[in-house]
Amino acid sequence: MIIGSAIAPQLALMQLSDSFFPSGSFTLSHGLESLVQEKQLTSSEDLQTFLKLLLRNKVAVTDTVALIHAYRGSAIDDLDAVRLADAQLFAQTLVEKTRETQRKSGRALLMVASSTWQDVQLNSLNEDATTGKIHCLHPIIFGVVGRVAMLSEQHTVLAFLHSFITGLLGAAIRLSIVGHIQAQQILLQLAPEIEKAYHTAASMNLNQMWSCTPAIDIAQMRHQRLTHRLFAS
Repeated sequence: MIIGSAIAPQLALMQLSDSFFPSGSFTLSHGLESLVQEKQLTSSEDLQTFLKLLLRNKVAVTDTVALIHAYRGSAIDDLDAVRLADAQLFAQTLVEKTRETQRKSGRALLMVASSTWQDVQLNSLNEDATTGKIHCLHPIIFGVVGRVAMLSEQHTVLAFLHSFITGLLGAAIRLSIVGHIQAQQILLQLAPEIEKAYHTAASMNLNQMWSCTPAIDIAQMRHQRLTHRLFAS
């Protein structure tokens, strides 16, 4: 029987990192749509620069740091540590639209995970979300769900980063910046960046989180003013 076997975590890794998993994160462009419509991002080279900036200057040093600390808190059954990581990530996320989409996708992920896996921590976090004790940001919930699915810390992070990058590559395809083959080539080229992002985040504590992506942040703020939108951010 597969459930509980040695390959179950590998299957969970594929499940969590697949766009088929309905967490809502694949409806986000993180400012990419604004940059495309405003002709500031027009090529696959521009797209790679965009993705590297997001990884190096935001995702690796904020979202992933908080995810790892949420995972570690969950692993020792310390939900206060999970709540702290959530609160500090919320405070670190300055763009209101980003906070809103992180919260919505986090709650969607928690709902799906609670229906997929049975775990007392997921039940507690659902209660926290209902009572407002936790913002329920997506990276935080992803960290806990990774632990629930019996993934290692590293595999949880890699699943998160893979789904983040593939979500943006999917957005780029829909926005006609790249085709499917180019997207696969970019994904392969970014593998070292994804690995580096994990090692960077794993060495940081919550008080060391930082981000510096001003052009992308402004693009996200402008997104809601676009006349036509395919994505939520």
